[in-house]
Amino acid sequence: MARRSVTQLGENESINEVYIASSKQLRPNRQGNLYLQVQLSDKTGIVNAMMWNANDSVYKRFEDGDYVRIQGTSQYYNGSMQVIVSHIEKVEAKDVDESDFMQISPQRRDDLLQELSEQLRSIRNIHLRNLAECFLIDEALIARFRTSPAAVKNHHAYEGGLLEHVVSLTKVAKAIVPFYPQVDEDLLVIGVLLHDIGKVDELSSDKGLAYSDEGQLIGHLVSGVSIVDQLVRASEKLSGEPFPNELALRIKHMVVSHHGKLEYGSPKVPMTAEALALHYIDSLDAHMHGFDRLLADDVNSDSRWTSYSPLFGRKLFKGGEA
Repeated sequence: MARRSVTQLGENESINEVYIASSKQLRPNRQGNLYLQVQLSDKTGIVNAMMWNANDSVYKRFEDGDYVRIQGTSQYYNGSMQVIVSHIEKVEAKDVDESDFMQISPQRRDDLLQELSEQLRSIRNIHLRNLAECFLIDEALIARFRTSPAAVKNHHAYEGGLLEHVVSLTKVAKAIVPFYPQVDEDLLVIGVLLHDIGKVDELSSDKGLAYSDEGQLIGHLVSGVSIVDQLVRASEKLSGEPFPNELALRIKHMVVSHHGKLEYGSPKVPMTAEALALHYIDSLDAHMHGFDRLLADDVNSDSRWTSYSPLFGRKLFKGGEA
């Protein structure tokens, strides 16, 4: 029997299926009775789930990141799908097909990394090319980079999402440069590579998508600047000469300003042509990916409009067939 994916769940359906559990919490309701709240996911999406009249024994049956078999019923709540769970049990990884839960296969990640490597090794500026080479030969950093998500939710929120986001952005960066001669292509490509590099330390996918302690306490912008400093030192060792100070500053400025506004978490706003371009293409890629996911995951299958999206702050128009 074919498995029932998250995006296939409909109103008032009985469910007996395996998903990945994450963000589990045991919480009291207004009457003081405990209930279990957990997110269930597969490669198609995420759905919130509740189990009423739960207890500590139920809570300890599984950990975040475990496969679980749930029995329950689906329903719409505030315009979104949720699952009311009647029973939940841990399932061993050997008993599931992991391809049902990976949005990007390991082979696809290898292909994306190869594509990125070719783009980086075509950089003309010798200092930036050396910096990129130090990134590519750092096995520990690459291992984290190729599996890191780009976010916990909203866009590219899955293993390998950061790599996919960076490869997509590299293509966009190279496409726009001919129209904006004031933008240095090599510097913009390096900015694309490193703008979210701190997420390899900020985010964790070992036990479901979550923030690490470093992510909660420091954040990926600060961690990203630290990694840039490490790569600059490695580049100086590789080349045997100092890395240009202004070039290093321009790279770090792109890292700390790419959110675009102070209220969006950037300690600085973009103040160079490359930083400005990076901010806008990063936002474009994130929002277009979010648009695609919203349409793919939308539970309003009979409506020409999606449900309300916190990412966009509005409903989106799906329309009909062209």
